[in-house]
Amino acid sequence: MRESYVLGFSQTAFHRIVYTEWGDANNPRVLICAHGLSRNGRDFDALAEAMSRDYRVLCPDFVGRGKSDWLQNKVGYGYPQYLFDMTVLIARTGAEQVDWVGTSMGGLTGMFIAARPKSPIRKMVINDVGSHIPMAGLERIGTYVGTNPAFDSYEAYKEHLKIIAAPFGLKTEAQWDQIARSSVRIAADGKAHSNCDPGIGDSFRTTAVADVDLSPFWNAVRCPVLVTRGALSDLLLPETYSAMLQKPGVSGVEIPGVGHAPMFLDDEQISIVREFLLED
Repeated sequence: MRESYVLGFSQTAFHRIVYTEWGDANNPRVLICAHGLSRNGRDFDALAEAMSRDYRVLCPDFVGRGKSDWLQNKVGYGYPQYLFDMTVLIARTGAEQVDWVGTSMGGLTGMFIAARPKSPIRKMVINDVGSHIPMAGLERIGTYVGTNPAFDSYEAYKEHLKIIAAPFGLKTEAQWDQIARSSVRIAADGKAHSNCDPGIGDSFRTTAVADVDLSPFWNAVRCPVLVTRGALSDLLLPETYSAMLQKPGVSGVEIPGVGHAPMFLDDEQISIVREFLLED
């Protein structure tokens, strides 16, 4: 694993987009793994290691998350900025085509890129998000995103994460420790916080939450797609999932016992992605 960064540009300044990279840096076969709203690229360590035998894998921290810079103007947190930043990252690879695995926000970012003419995305896994986003799921996310509570210790932070991220369906203490250590920030006073900019939650606090119809973007996607769904998900509803599978070139897998969203930390979930991306 290697760590590097590219420079993105917002309305006010340049910002660093940090990413981890796995596999042969000269491999022309490139996979980008894009995380969810309040997570970071290290969520994909297990998947990236497994895929690195066949791919050069890049796992970015979206701006405002992980080790990437925080925007000065919090209004900038949104898909226009994310699309610009990910286009810069794709350009950094030098690849004419890339494969994409995106969880939630990362899945929508991939969908928006794949919906454009001459998109560089060859194959895409959209993880637990889709053409319709229900208000109830957004309201649940809005209860915690950007709140940035302080905890007296790392262990207290991890226990809080277990509550808000319970739908991930993680099975072992080692899995919880992996996602907690990659997402914690210890402040100068010793308090433990999320390493996300609280400003990413501003839109949830200032904008009326409603159902979101993204079908025009979904209908414009032309590459082969695998849709993965946590069987208990409140963000990718069963009826949306079923409707998405009616599109030519689209397949799907439901993962039992998981809500929003599957994390691809165990061999069974990883094999779902691997088989789809590597099949001819």
